[in-house]
Amino acid sequence: MKFILNFTPTAKQALIKDLKGSSNQKKQYKAVVKTLQFLSQNPRHPSLQTHLYHSVHGPNGEKIFEAYAEQNTSAAYRIFFYYGPHKGEIIIFAIISHP
Repeated sequence: MKFILNFTPTAKQALIKDLKGSSNQKKQYKAVVKTLQFLSQNPRHPSLQTHLYHSVHGPNGEKIFEAYAEQNTSAAYRIFFYYGPHKGEIIIFAIISHP
């Protein structure tokens, strides 16, 4: 099943302004875009290492999931998302570098 990805304003800003707009973040931008493609095709793709993120919930109590855009890299990027509200929809609400 293919999923439609929708972005919160914060996630969109992280993708467009912070990553795409930065000349020294090209590698990270490419990794995030590839991860988003995998998410739209299969959120459980093994390379994403998708797992439930317990400390945060969505605006209506949705379960939050974390997917890895990069691994074994300092400040590796992570994508946080939840499902819905419509079938086949994923809401990307944060794209951040791992501390």
